[in-house]
Amino acid sequence: MSLYAVVDVETTGGSYQNARLTEIAIYLFDGNQIVKEFSTLINPEQPIPYMITKLTGITDQMVADAPKFYEVAKQIVEITEGAVFVGHNVAFDYNFVKHEFKSLGYNYRRPTLCTVKMSRKVLPGYPSYSLGNLCNSLGINLINRHRAAGDAHATTLLLKRLLDVDPEIVVSQTQEIPSIIKDVPEETGVYYLHDADDKVIYIGKSNNMADRIIQHFRNQDTAKALDLKSKIASVSFEITGSELLALLLESDEIKKHKPLYNRAQRRDQFAVSIFSYVDENDYICFNAGTQVNGHQVITSFTSMAHAQKFMYRMLEKYHLCQKLCGLYDTEGACFHYSIRQCNGACIGLESPETYNERARELIHEAGYNDPDFFIIDKGRSDDEYSVVKIAGGRYTGFGYIDSYSADIENLHSCIKYYQDNRDTRYIIKNFMNKHPRLKIIKLKRNVLYKS
Repeated sequence: MSLYAVVDVETTGGSYQNARLTEIAIYLFDGNQIVKEFSTLINPEQPIPYMITKLTGITDQMVADAPKFYEVAKQIVEITEGAVFVGHNVAFDYNFVKHEFKSLGYNYRRPTLCTVKMSRKVLPGYPSYSLGNLCNSLGINLINRHRAAGDAHATTLLLKRLLDVDPEIVVSQTQEIPSIIKDVPEETGVYYLHDADDKVIYIGKSNNMADRIIQHFRNQDTAKALDLKSKIASVSFEITGSELLALLLESDEIKKHKPLYNRAQRRDQFAVSIFSYVDENDYICFNAGTQVNGHQVITSFTSMAHAQKFMYRMLEKYHLCQKLCGLYDTEGACFHYSIRQCNGACIGLESPETYNERARELIHEAGYNDPDFFIIDKGRSDDEYSVVKIAGGRYTGFGYIDSYSADIENLHSCIKYYQDNRDTRYIIKNFMNKHPRLKIIKLKRNVLYKS
């Protein structure tokens, strides 16, 4: 006989990432009757917003002497053990409960069942599937709307009605937890899906690896997703702590293993680089090649044709000189000067200072602001930091340090070296743009290397 833990929670807000529980109710249901129940207010340890109080009736005064979550956590574990976690829009209740446990360092997982989805399947055609409207349509008595006990009890009665109509519906609607992910943590990192021969068939990254892998098992939207799911025999993972490191490691591992189901990301490394240098007349110059000879790399491409196409586009955008961009080999003026599309930097008519301002805009758009720096981010634990190293305008790798320090030798020595390519450049630059408050340690000013 299946057991169902029908749960409803009230909270201080709509997001489990920054709101907390104010109330929880659980009805343990065996398919015929309620066999156990648990309900309590919870001290959220943060103020309850006025609009939430207006909706639920729960005030700061009511929860002031209520138990904190850690004081009732054991009871919640025990009453839901071996049961399916049921809720009306179950993701809301489940994510809040799971997040509260996560803050205690406990990995709470239960199979889930959503009565909204069940209702749409078993009872199609109703104008609304909100708990209040559906109960009203079905004649289910709902007392104390927007209080945990009232909503959970009504959800239990709704579940019984659905099971009476279609006893087999739970088989298709229950979201089970695959046993092979029991050791995968809800942490940031890279995960590997293996087939029966232990071959890596898919590599992914996530800020919550456990949840992301569960999604692979639940995804039935495409033939590819179904085929992948059917071949998964085991799972391995590596915690990175930092989302940036997860992105970089995922990119490197996909290129190394070339998994069958990562087709779109299995490209080889980018062999042709655009690099910059300062010539004897102090003009910033650009060129493309496989050997950069210590010059500052701006970006990289899979072929010379792609690199040159990029430079032609940048030349027009920033009104640069063909000759100084390595696109017109001549001792004198470039062709664009003859048609007045170049200001004459190629023959010294435009000053280096004026020309270099536009050249630096290209460098800023395509590359890093500084050629040599470290990015300091969070690590795999509270007392650890991750380090990403950029040297000579190239990504060189990442590592970890036990405590944050500007000691350059420690930062250099912790680095494990990885390949630089256009993907890593995009990942790093995009991450820096999205996180402007990242800790950056610059090793030198943004100067370009002379040839």
